[in-house]
Amino acid sequence: MLQAPITGVALSATLRTIAEDIGILACVRNFVVLRYQVSMIARRSRIHRTRTGKRIEITSRDIEIFRALARYRYLRSTYLYAFAGGASETRFKERLGDLFHEGFIDRPGPQWRFAHARHMPVVYEIGAHAKRILAEYAGGEEPARTFLSEAVHRQFAHSVMICECLASIEIATREVRGLRFIPWPEILARAPESTRDSAIPFRIGVSSGAIIPDGLFGLEYQSEGKKTYRFFALEVDRSTMPVERSNRNQTSYLAKLGMYRQIIVGHVHKAHLGISTLFVLTVTTQETRLAEIARGFERGGRGPEFLFKSVAEQSLIKPIPRLLGEPWQRAGVPPLNIAESD
Repeated sequence: MLQAPITGVALSATLRTIAEDIGILACVRNFVVLRYQVSMIARRSRIHRTRTGKRIEITSRDIEIFRALARYRYLRSTYLYAFAGGASETRFKERLGDLFHEGFIDRPGPQWRFAHARHMPVVYEIGAHAKRILAEYAGGEEPARTFLSEAVHRQFAHSVMICECLASIEIATREVRGLRFIPWPEILARAPESTRDSAIPFRIGVSSGAIIPDGLFGLEYQSEGKKTYRFFALEVDRSTMPVERSNRNQTSYLAKLGMYRQIIVGHVHKAHLGISTLFVLTVTTQETRLAEIARGFERGGRGPEFLFKSVAEQSLIKPIPRLLGEPWQRAGVPPLNIAESD
């Protein structure tokens, strides 16, 4: 069957239609590219810093974030939200992302080596820009509440857990009337001059050696116009040290508690730190491990100053009020609620 020849008018219309189709396709292509670029900006890497040049106006809430990270070497976004607050936790996390990508705060690399790290709340630490802002505009850096060095920590998970336990207790005290958290710098400021002048004032020595607690803090109780105090050494146990050994010259957890017993019996805490009491808190991650430690410790005698609690490591991804509000197990004596003065 013969087709009619294409006239000049028909050819012009056909070409115009093709041109319009090409234009539409170009628009579609540009739109897809733009959507992809926007998506890539919205889903910036959690691991690698991607600067966008976004102007960051530092707010009072940002300053609270910086101060919390100065006090505690490592804090997850959930802890920072508990300290700094805000109407929306989602928007708060987005703000943390902006502060990270523009260089104010850091996301320590060791966290990405752990299983499920990408599905956990991100761990942050203070960055150079935030330090400068605290030093120049916010009255100076906050004194650290831990003994963690500025170097990269070989036992990163252990270091994070120390910060989480201390921060959980501090955050919980804010909700209890008449209770105040006493941080390590305040304890040190009232310690004897010889301790204040020491290069490692948190190192407590006894005849069998010396010990550096994972953390030191106090609680001030106010009731009917009177103030009473308790002071605590924190030990975080992630089952990396044997509970006990046949060779007493080798390290074990019970040997560590034995040194604390010497400190308390000999009132070394009073001479070294000037504090009236010392309770030793053990936080471990397994109930079976806790029972083993408690049984072994009790063989050496009763210890009302030694408190034990098991906390699943997974539950520490957000503050745990029960570290303060629920009783701690003790060896040979009834449990103790450290939130209560009596």
